[in-house]
Amino acid sequence: MFRQSVTFCLFTLLLRSLMWTLPRAAPVPVRFVEGAVHGFLTLSELDGNVLATGDLRQTTTGNEMSARTIFRFKDGSLSDETVVYSEKIVFSMQSYHFVQRGPAFTEDREVSLERSGKYWVKNRDHKEDKEQLLEGTLELPADVYNGMIFIVAKNLPKATRKTVHVVAFTPEPRVIGIDIIPAGEDKVTVNGSARTAEHLVMHPQLGAWVQFFAKLTGRMPPDEHVWILSDSVPAFVKFEGPLYVRGPTWRIELATPRS
Repeated sequence: MFRQSVTFCLFTLLLRSLMWTLPRAAPVPVRFVEGAVHGFLTLSELDGNVLATGDLRQTTTGNEMSARTIFRFKDGSLSDETVVYSEKIVFSMQSYHFVQRGPAFTEDREVSLERSGKYWVKNRDHKEDKEQLLEGTLELPADVYNGMIFIVAKNLPKATRKTVHVVAFTPEPRVIGIDIIPAGEDKVTVNGSARTAEHLVMHPQLGAWVQFFAKLTGRMPPDEHVWILSDSVPAFVKFEGPLYVRGPTWRIELATPRS
């Protein structure tokens, strides 16, 4: 138990030190202006077992856009993510709010993050049934894109590699780099018609020493995968990865309403 505690403490200290050595990447330029959207999604395990249905609602709020994605699980769990962002020349996250609760998750969590870096986190572990409240201020790079990875991916020129940042809540907040790496093209089917989608890999930048300790403790975050329809106007096709820190790999796809 003592050895595990020491290892975890070293891992935590390395993560904290990493926050001050992250590369400062530039914000993503706006190539396609976002507009009002109401989309329907499904969330499933990789074997196709559907766990939740989702709604994406994107609306204009003054000079900013608000995108809210809600997943309602069959077991009563809820994932509710809202990001407000500006899209003048470059994309800029202005505020982020995330709620997860229910048996689909190991913890109930609510997160709030502002462009200023101010944050608060309310967390309750299901096993220990203890509530934890964290708040403070982070130094945020200009390209923090919580809740905006799909938008960012659609706006990258084809076959372009790019580094952006997100704040990972563990529940303590950590600013980490995400390396978006082109991984070729895959065929997808849209209403019986074959299309080509670009496959992008989202790889967390943790540094060599942190990777070593992450592997040692079994806490190495997996890559995430996004497929974007290759067209004059790109479109989201599919996502595979964890929905929350240390969560299982799930799949998000577009759904079509039927009468």
